[in-house]
Amino acid sequence: MRLGADRRHVPIHIVCDLIHVLEYLWRGARCLHAADDPAAEQRVAGWALGLLAGRIDEVIADLKAQATCLPTDRRDGLKAAVRYLTSHRAFLRYDQALEQGWPIATGVVEGTARYLVGDRLEITGARWGLAGAEAILKLRAVIANSDLDRYWAFHVDRENQRIRRSRHQDGYTPTA
Repeated sequence: MRLGADRRHVPIHIVCDLIHVLEYLWRGARCLHAADDPAAEQRVAGWALGLLAGRIDEVIADLKAQATCLPTDRRDGLKAAVRYLTSHRAFLRYDQALEQGWPIATGVVEGTARYLVGDRLEITGARWGLAGAEAILKLRAVIANSDLDRYWAFHVDRENQRIRRSRHQDGYTPTA
């Protein structure tokens, strides 16, 4: 992904899905609390708020400290959370993402995929080839973004250019 963006001189910003990160935090909290203990939710909320505020190192340090207080056989969830947060630190800058107005969870993306893809391509009895499916998805995206009129004008213009070029390929220039 980064290579393609670099080749096109397009900056990209990768942010880990907060919902996915919360799953790791919950794994850690389950090492410390019983399943029905409300303190587990409070602990996860505290860690999550720390991440949202950009205090990644503090959250990791707390997870590590909590792990040292447990017997070795009960540390797995905390260790997994520390490994994940440490290895994905560069993609956990939620404070910066929120400041820029970027989404930090995939709800919007998943909803869009369900709307564009699932509602049309997963109908019973449908058989799609790659080209047909891609054409339908592009058309649904254009319509969903209210760009159909502009797209259609662009399409007609390109078709006119293509047809004129093929008619006058012997070096004649149309004058009308």
